Amino acid sequence: MITLIPATVDYAAELLQFELENRAFFEARINARPSSFYSLEGITKALELAEQDALADVGYQYLIVAAQGIDSMEHDSPQNTSQNIVGRINLSRVRRAHFHSAELGYRIAQAACGQGFASKAIGLVMAKAFTELQLVRLEATASEINHASILALQRNGFSQFGRALRSFELQGCWYDLLHFEAHANN
Repeated sequence: MITLIPATVDYAAELLQFELENRAFFEARINARPSSFYSLEGITKALELAEQDALADVGYQYLIVAAQGIDSMEHDSPQNTSQNIVGRINLSRVRRAHFHSAELGYRIAQAACGQGFASKAIGLVMAKAFTELQLVRLEATASEINHASILALQRNGFSQFGRALRSFELQGCWYDLLHFEAHANN
């Protein structure tokens, strides 16, 4: 069982540990963040921006937390969360007028891969997006070689609507990006 917790500055130390532990794993799959991000100051700054985005209704970031420790986290206590953060998931580029849509992004810790956390987190964030946030459409992209991410999206009702050829460069190689969408059940 997992839960989503809004990413706030209260969890800066725990999130820094998560990012440091998974940095090499993530950077082998997505472009690297600036080195300044990997400090308590850098993480805190990023979380402050995430909180501002949520208040402005332009983006929402969540920590994906595994079952152990959920009780303490539900009471807004960041104690012992570092072992329990298994990923991050966000809704970015929220567009209200005429679109009511957002872009979905996520990353799962290396040690947590293959356990269904991405699929479950996508389902949870979709429920938030289509009810609480009153969005009607979500978009996501996945590299053509990221089969696990493609399956996680498809398991949650996302369908592919496009392919961008040679649109993503990683470590000197170009990859196609697949574009997916999901809609609220109206």
